Amino acid sequence: MIGESVSMIRAVRIAGPGREYLIDDEPVDILIVDGLIADIAPTGALRSSGEVLDAEGAWVVPGLWDNHVHTVQWALAAERAALGGARSAAEAATLMASAPVLPDGRRVGSGYRDAMWPDAPSLELLYMATGEIPTYLINADVHSTWLNSAALRREGFESPDGVLREEPAFEISRRLNAVDPLHGDRAVADAGARAAARGITGLVDFDMAWNADAWPRRVAAGFAAHRVEFAVYPFDLDRAVASGLRTGDEHGSPLIRVGPLKIITDGSLGTRTAACSHHYPGDPANFGMLTVPEHELIRLLTVATGAGLAVAVHAIGDRAVTAALDAFTTTGAVGTMEHAQLVRHADLARFGRLGVVASVQPQHALDDRDLVGHHWAEQTSIGYPLASLRNAGAELRFGSDAPVAPLDPWQAISAAVTRTDDEREPWHPEERVTIDQAIDASVRSALRPGEAADVVVCGIDPRTAGGTELRTMPVLATVLAGTVTHRA
Repeated sequence: MIGESVSMIRAVRIAGPGREYLIDDEPVDILIVDGLIADIAPTGALRSSGEVLDAEGAWVVPGLWDNHVHTVQWALAAERAALGGARSAAEAATLMASAPVLPDGRRVGSGYRDAMWPDAPSLELLYMATGEIPTYLINADVHSTWLNSAALRREGFESPDGVLREEPAFEISRRLNAVDPLHGDRAVADAGARAAARGITGLVDFDMAWNADAWPRRVAAGFAAHRVEFAVYPFDLDRAVASGLRTGDEHGSPLIRVGPLKIITDGSLGTRTAACSHHYPGDPANFGMLTVPEHELIRLLTVATGAGLAVAVHAIGDRAVTAALDAFTTTGAVGTMEHAQLVRHADLARFGRLGVVASVQPQHALDDRDLVGHHWAEQTSIGYPLASLRNAGAELRFGSDAPVAPLDPWQAISAAVTRTDDEREPWHPEERVTIDQAIDASVRSALRPGEAADVVVCGIDPRTAGGTELRTMPVLATVLAGTVTHRA
């Protein structure tokens, strides 16, 4: 049935936006015409004129979005050595010694987290394990990379310990992601199918590339797994303006729309470069880094706004969040704050007043809770706020930052609702949101007549599910504009 258009989804119980118009939880039928919801009525009251997807009383929510994905990097991660389980630099180096050599002669691994390692990365350690085969290790946060001597020579970089941080690390990732387009597009297609299997009907693509050509090419070749909004970066801003790209415009296909200008203004917690009010433990001179000067940030937001582009400002540390909000205030720009992992109390209400959307990744709070306890123990701002932002009037949008966290909206929803994913008590439970609020932050539409027929059929009722049930939610079917993209 995958790839077939349906005219009706029969016998569903609505759990997400749209249920407020129903008087009870009795099954209804969703009638679909030309990719839109034409009507919703009690089961049996409407007549179908085509194929029917029978949900047999299952629960449905609107199509789910991941609002922060590095698509090609996420797709290619399946081909790279997984380093998430490495507990030390020595163990990561050993894992790379047995990693396969890719057709381009490189060994590539990804997902390591060195912030709590007992030892430090070094050129000697990696050389002893990998020798003269160019070897690349990408941090889980993508803000640092660890290269052996052969890889440094190949790429033309120097580093006393083999570690490159921030812009040099991003450049390495860009080069590693610049695979043959056919290869990359096949990986993206496979990844799109995996996303559809978790209920994804749309994502925001933050790949550091000129995505205005890549996505029309993929759709022309048959990609139809989900909608996409693609970002541009400052190095392509002039090109985007000259090309007439405007946020929200359709771009070559109904599935593709122009997204925002993405600006990275500080580092990350894992690399200890997020710009914070207080220094990192044991390093009195390290307050992180603001990577875009104030005047340049204002210029970028001004140019983007004048050209009709929204902005997505990466700001993790509280100093970066404040600087970004100041720039929004000065320029009148619209858009999102990406991450907002450490927020000053006085800045919470500014999100709502300025209309800046908090685009956050709830799973990061759980992945980073031990790092926060060590590296941000002396910070006085709020770590990984959700409820605080929402209660202050901010709109929340959820994402994964894949491949930093798995592209799974149910994982994000569970993390937001429970604030735990193991046997430990919830981490800062005061920042939990309700399941209805979490679903609202994960969708772009509602199950109402006139809305897009993007629907996820769930194996259990999300509104009564526990944390583990949400995290492992069975997705029985995913429908995009009336077309089935996944069927269990």
